[in-house]
This record gives sequence, structure tokens and C-alpha cells, in this order.
Amino acid sequence: MRIGMALNYSGGFKETVAELADYEKAGLDIVFVAEAYSFDAVSQMGYIAARTERLQIASGILPIYSRTPTLLAMTAAGMDYVSDGRFTLGLGASGPQVIEGFHGVPYTAPLGRTREVIEICRQVWRRERVQYDGKHYTLPLPADRGTGLGKPLKLINHPVRSRIPIVVAAIGPKNVELTAELAEGWEPIFYMPEKAADVWGSSLAAGKARRDPELGELDVIAQASLAIGDDVAGLLDFGRPMAALYIGGMGAKGKNFYNDLARRYGYEKEAERIQDLYLDGKKDEAAALVPQELLEKMSLIGDEGFVRDRVAAMKESGVTTLNVAPLGRTHEERVRLIETVKEIAG
Repeated sequence: MRIGMALNYSGGFKETVAELADYEKAGLDIVFVAEAYSFDAVSQMGYIAARTERLQIASGILPIYSRTPTLLAMTAAGMDYVSDGRFTLGLGASGPQVIEGFHGVPYTAPLGRTREVIEICRQVWRRERVQYDGKHYTLPLPADRGTGLGKPLKLINHPVRSRIPIVVAAIGPKNVELTAELAEGWEPIFYMPEKAADVWGSSLAAGKARRDPELGELDVIAQASLAIGDDVAGLLDFGRPMAALYIGGMGAKGKNFYNDLARRYGYEKEAERIQDLYLDGKKDEAAALVPQELLEKMSLIGDEGFVRDRVAAMKESGVTTLNVAPLGRTHEERVRLIETVKEIAG
């Protein structure tokens, strides 16, 4: 089982990267760099590539709407080059608030666009002359939609790898099925191992039935906050505001994927109430209603025995990469947490 860690995109980035060498020595395998309506992730990942030697680097995630498919492919090939083959392209649809609000692009057909983006990226990396006639992307652009001067082109450079790993962030049934069919990795959010088979099992099975064997086994990447000790249970509450934000505020009524997931986990009443309170501006009250069981079972917060049991449950459910957020008070404590969870994961 690999150990990953997500970098915070809201500030202190250079300071965090300066500490990555210590995490690398402690056994950290991969670092994920987010891109919301923040600094772009690509410049930050290039900075990480220059400051590390072994660490794998992943976008977590690049939205499919804010770049053309070929630019995503070029970016991934460039990142793979500067990192000597250590890059993973994490993709996702984000949500309409960000895509339409910040980028001014219609949030349409996330499923179909994801498939076409992946197929076009792999054409680019194989250095084929890119020609694609899809429902959402057509390359070259037809004459009746442009100047008529477009022609099929192939990437000038020779990529380090002709197939760069792709991870897709997905939680909806059809998105998960598509991911299991086409991608090297799958990154769900709010992962509860006890509920995973019930919620996603049929989607994963349907996708894997059409999976190209050359893709290998699907890398399942689960996120979890990490704290180990006899007095750390109170740290679970640090997850309440974020869970409430996603379940309550990341979307409108009937258009919130994370609220839907909480309902599928069996928290229908709680999900409805959290959303009502959050959308009314009562964020603290919404956070207080996030189920304790949800916080406990999607985290690695407790004594060492508890954490060992939770890691075992993650493994048993199919998780192959743990993307942790170490909650130590100091840098040294956080490094020790990475060392410990690396030993536990084996």
C-alpha cells in the first residue's frame, strides 16, 4: 500500500515543499497537488519536481473543463519530463459553481467529456497525429467551425512515457464505472471502507469488465486524516467544517454530488438537514450535525491499535494508496506520523 499526502493549496506552499524532503525520507510515496480556484497546480508541481528526487507527483485534480484535452496531455507530458517519469495526471469534473462561476464554461456532459479527454491524451502521448471525432471534441476543428486551416499534428517532443498514469476523482455510479474501465487510478472522496462495496461495487465491477488488461489493476486512492495517540480523538472535530462544506455547500439542492454520497451511505436525514442549515448560512450548526460515525470511519485518528484496524479495513476493501493528512502539531510530529503509517501499511 502506497502512502500519499495532499498539499494545501491555500497558502504556505513554499514552506510546505521545503519540508517534503523529510517526508520523502520518511517513506512518503506520492504527493497530490490540488487545483480549485487557487494558484494553478502545474507551476507548483514543477516546483516540487525540482525539489524532490523519488517522490511521485500527482495533480489532485486538474478540472477537465479549464484546459483543452491536448493541453492537458501536453502538460502531463511536460510534467513527466521534468520529474523524470514521476507524474500522475489526476483529472476530475469539479462542479458547476467553480466551472461556470470562475471559468465561465458551461458544466455539461462531465461523463462524456472525461472519456474523450482520456482518449485524446493517450493519442498525444503515443505521438500520433491527433484526429478525433467525438461528441464533445473534434480535432482538427472542422472548416465550418473555424478557418478550415487546422491539420492533424503530433506532439513535437518524445514523452518519457507513452502512457502516463491517469487518476480520476469520481463518486457517482456512472463516473466510477467509467473510471474503472479507462483509468489507472480512482480517487473517491469521503471513503468509508465498510460502505464501499454497497455504494460502488456494482459500478466498479461493470467498469472492470470492459477494462483493458494492459492498464493493470485499478489503484484505489482513499483520503484520510491521520493522528495516532491515546488523546487524539478530539481531532476528529477538525473534519466537521470540511465535511459540512461539501455535504451542505458544494452545490444547490438536487445538484450536490457529496450530499448524494452521504445519502447513499445511509445518512439521508442528516444530509438533508446539513444542507438546509449550510445554505441558510448556519455553517457551525451544519458542522455539528455531521455524523460522528462518518468522521471516525473515513479517518485514521485514534490509538495505534485503532489505526491498524482502520488501515486493515481500507486494505480489505481494495484501497491501494492511502492519501493522508497528518495532524501533528509540529513538522517533526507529522514526519513521524508518515513513518508510522508507512510501517503499519506494510
